[in-house]
Amino acid sequence: MLKRIALTGPESTGKSWLAERLAGHFKTVWVREYARVYLKEKGTDYTFDDVLTIARQQKQQENRVAGKANRLLFCDTEPIVTKIWCDVVFNKTHPWILNEIKNHPYHLYLLCYPDIDWEPDALRENPHNRLELFELYKKELETHHLNYRIIKGIGNLRLDNAVTAVNQLLKHSKS
Repeated sequence: MLKRIALTGPESTGKSWLAERLAGHFKTVWVREYARVYLKEKGTDYTFDDVLTIARQQKQQENRVAGKANRLLFCDTEPIVTKIWCDVVFNKTHPWILNEIKNHPYHLYLLCYPDIDWEPDALRENPHNRLELFELYKKELETHHLNYRIIKGIGNLRLDNAVTAVNQLLKHSKS
């Protein structure tokens, strides 16, 4: 059975870097963050409905890539990211996104802690409140009773900690 693992957390916490390396380590594939593609084309003047479009396209992209996965699929973003994005920017969330969180959970969420340096990027918006945003992610995961691990560490230590969390999932899946 395919295990879907979501990388989640505030901007510039190494989600893409980690997803790519985890996929390499476990010899499988990963799903890139669709928001980056969308916003590079459209620009950063996005709307509430743009975030819903991004969330839906992310899900479609994930489902397309899933057929190529080897036991594990690493997803560089998931519906909680778009929920928090909507909540922070628009003070509301699309019902479709809420439904996805409730009805399509991942086997494991790797919540990336903001203990690495902020990397400026034209698409990033929150350099000064990453810890506050981290707490929103953690609260959301706990509210929905989702299986998550906090991932900390710089460089390969971060990767090692994530590999350990995934191996624990695999070990418990065999039990």
